[in-house]
Amino acid sequence: MSTTLVTASGVSSRWSQYYALTKPRVVQLIVFCAVIGMLLAEPGLPDLRIVVPATIGIWLVAAAAAAFNCLVEQHIDARMQRTAWRPTAKGQLSPQQALVFSVLLCVAGSAILWFWANPLTMVLTFATFVGYAIIYTVVLKPLTPQNIVIGGASGAMPPVLGWAAMTGEVGAKALMLFLIIFLWTPPHFWALALYRTEDYRKAGLPMLPVTHGSEFTRLQVLLYTVLLFAAALLPFVYRQSGWIYFVAATLLSLRFIQYAYRLWRDYSDALARQTFRFSVWHLSLLFAALLLDHYLEPWLHRLVA
Repeated sequence: MSTTLVTASGVSSRWSQYYALTKPRVVQLIVFCAVIGMLLAEPGLPDLRIVVPATIGIWLVAAAAAAFNCLVEQHIDARMQRTAWRPTAKGQLSPQQALVFSVLLCVAGSAILWFWANPLTMVLTFATFVGYAIIYTVVLKPLTPQNIVIGGASGAMPPVLGWAAMTGEVGAKALMLFLIIFLWTPPHFWALALYRTEDYRKAGLPMLPVTHGSEFTRLQVLLYTVLLFAAALLPFVYRQSGWIYFVAATLLSLRFIQYAYRLWRDYSDALARQTFRFSVWHLSLLFAALLLDHYLEPWLHRLVA
């Protein structure tokens, strides 16, 4: 009996290590944005026969990319306080185990998208995998302080993937959602990098605060939040959304700019942490407002009429 318990505990521990490789919190936000893209792509209730498998497929490929990232950066992760706990960094999972796990997830997710969504979604999702796991992680991240800007294109793809899953195409409305996340990524990530500068310096990564200093990075955070505000209003300007979204986007964006301005004028690690945390809420609530507006605005029009 005790042997059985030990074995069960070992299996549970091993699965938790594999699960940690998928960066669950990051992947949850990715899948959330992809699902919002699916729901916004159609005027009424979505076809769950597409939504469910597409969500699973995108989740699996995103998890595969996260696992591959952990594999490639295991030695870097081991030198950084923020990532030293990862199973590959601690040596709990071998490179071979991480690689096989990543490949299996990617193949399974791609197959689901090909057969239960459409080939375009599968191709775009796999291209996103390559963009993040290889172009960003292997090439850009150790090469240039603009890594997060260029590599941010991969992170901005989820709503486009969701849109493509439902419609079989990529339109201007989907690209507006892409632009919002693309411009959100630098201030989100640089806020983190500001209070983790020493971590990145020890790891030898040319993050912007390391190469250009704190003041320059804080200015970039502020400028990007202003650009993000303009991009966040595009769905309203082009009538993809209504007043519910406009009010939410305005309030959230102004709050983000306020955080960035305070960060620029009077820096502290605590404020940088607050800015980073708010940035996650900003994107989540912004996309939630898009969804709320999508379903409530037509009802409000009918009520007023």
